[in-house]
Amino acid sequence: MNPDVDAIGVYQADPSLKGKLRRRLVRLAHRRPAVRRPERPMVTFAFDDTPASAVRRGAPILEARGVRGAYYFCAGLAGQHGHMGQYSTREDMVRVAEAGHEVGCHTYSHLDCGQATGELVADELELNAAILSDWGVAERLETFAFPYGDVGFPAKAEAAQRFTLSRALHHGLIEPGADLNQAPAIGIEGEHGEETARHWLAKAAERRGWLVLFTHGVEDNVTGFGASTDALSRLVDEALEKGFEVVTAAEGARRVSGDAMKAAA
Repeated sequence: MNPDVDAIGVYQADPSLKGKLRRRLVRLAHRRPAVRRPERPMVTFAFDDTPASAVRRGAPILEARGVRGAYYFCAGLAGQHGHMGQYSTREDMVRVAEAGHEVGCHTYSHLDCGQATGELVADELELNAAILSDWGVAERLETFAFPYGDVGFPAKAEAAQRFTLSRALHHGLIEPGADLNQAPAIGIEGEHGEETARHWLAKAAERRGWLVLFTHGVEDNVTGFGASTDALSRLVDEALEKGFEVVTAAEGARRVSGDAMKAAA
């Protein structure tokens, strides 16, 4: 079994003073601010890693409502088993792409981008892109999610050259001035995930911002790494009722960015 699979979920960001300082300072480096506010509030539903349940249970919820999400795959996890159950197979990935969802990059092996060198990050991004292309999943990966949400200077610099949006896990809205190279996102999993997501939906509606909501799996019940099917359904319905436009991450980045589209890995 791939050791990286078992490592997901037990990871803890470097708790030392050096680690805390690095996480604070990297937010100031390699920035690319959003420059536009959407015409109406936007929300993206994103799925990280991605467990098979996110495809088999999550995608139908979005599709039934005529909207699509963003799936961040690690080709190296395909078909493996870990604490979230089975990870998506190649066939799951193809199914998501053919249904019109966005396929994004999450490195090949779920790499710790808080500690990795720029060279290793580049290798992982290129390998993931090459395999997903070879499998017929995606010819181009436009957006990226940092595994574990942790970011180091080399990783942020490397991702900034390749993607229109690189997403972390700190809370916030994407609005003018927000960093598209280390964008915020709100988790909808765990005991208070739905409540927290609803709070940020209200903020995004009031400020006409772009909100990214993420989970890993989609299960019958809420878990630490998964939203329940009912919670996801309620949040998509609420967003639509409030007048949100549900967009993929790539489409959202195009709406708020002043830059031309970059070539992706």
